[in-house]
Amino acid sequence: MDLSSVPIDYSWSFADKTIKDTAYITHGYYTYPAKFIPQVAQRLIIENSTEGDIIVDPFMGSGTTIVESIVNNRVGIGTDINEIAYLIADVKSTPLDVNELQREYDAILADLDYALNWNYADSVKDALEQITENERIDYWFLPQQKEKLAIILTRLKKIENQKIRNFYFVAFAQILKTASIWLQKSVKPTRDMRKKIYDPIELFLTQSKKMIKQHGEFNSLLSPEMQKNIDSYRTVQCGDSRHIPCENEKASLIVTSPPYVTSYEYADLHQLPSLWFGFMNELSEFRQKFIGSSYKKRDTIELKSQIALEIISQLKNKKQTEVKNYYADMLETFKETKRVLKKGGRACVVIGDTEFQGVKIKNAEVFQEQFENIGFKTHNIIKREIPSKMLPSTRDPETGRFGKVSDENIKLAYPTEFILIMEKL
Repeated sequence: MDLSSVPIDYSWSFADKTIKDTAYITHGYYTYPAKFIPQVAQRLIIENSTEGDIIVDPFMGSGTTIVESIVNNRVGIGTDINEIAYLIADVKSTPLDVNELQREYDAILADLDYALNWNYADSVKDALEQITENERIDYWFLPQQKEKLAIILTRLKKIENQKIRNFYFVAFAQILKTASIWLQKSVKPTRDMRKKIYDPIELFLTQSKKMIKQHGEFNSLLSPEMQKNIDSYRTVQCGDSRHIPCENEKASLIVTSPPYVTSYEYADLHQLPSLWFGFMNELSEFRQKFIGSSYKKRDTIELKSQIALEIISQLKNKKQTEVKNYYADMLETFKETKRVLKKGGRACVVIGDTEFQGVKIKNAEVFQEQFENIGFKTHNIIKREIPSKMLPSTRDPETGRFGKVSDENIKLAYPTEFILIMEKL
């Protein structure tokens, strides 16, 4: 189906929502690239499921669908191949005792004060010995920033309660871009040698206080039963989208916003916390596990989409392999969603189109065709406008890679996107 004629439904734009609105409760913990706003997930969940239903997100990212599922009295199940995504999603969807968070904050504050003002030389020496040496850390962080970040992280690793420790790991991860020489407003890995130097300690303490307050607001939306037994209402795992932790035909709804073809860029954008937490040694190796990687070698490739084959035939070199692998990976994920969905269950997929080498990459049309060829029917297709204030990303139309707003020939990456609502037959 040619989706170019689908009219924009402005009720799905949520143009009246501010950044504060889209970052309510735990949604604002981490600046996650290309995530969809919670209002979209919430509306899809409410309109396509009932309380108590199981909602699945095979590309959960920072956990937007999972959080919205549980605060709307559903069961949330999600997976993501990225360790940073898993960490964030787990923390955002886990109720924690705010008083315990505050007690740990006070203890961290006292220990950092001692390390900085009374024992700095020894504290730096001890901290640096415990941080994995990686030249990429030295590439992105000035020595004085690296020293203070090492002191913070060393202190956080001493927290005995893993859930509390992970909460503060997320606060640490969020400040890394600001505390580095990464160009602040760029999604591309670009250094800014004249960037203002921020104090990592102040950044961390401010972020932690903000998160403690927001976690209290999150807790207040959950029933006492859910707060006590959250693992009965939510499952998140670090794993492949083609292996969802859900039994056959148990889920009522899929709500997901999958990565685009250039998903290796997500590896680039997550490299700072991945470096500090020891999840990544070589960036090229880290990229290989992401969906659509050109490093993958397949004996056979099934796409179940004539549109996909036509798109691929127009591409050249490595980009042809990337797009072919991407659509093959997505088809395998769609088959897995069919396995976990009940008959009549729906899959809501938020995706936009892009462009490589002057070729229009019609993701929504390919996905619709793939779904229909494996036993789904189209329930609805929504075209939504993405307000520019929520879409800072730009892409080069030739390469499809993220670009800077100042670059010539650059345009907004995805001014509109589609929401496919497919129903299992």
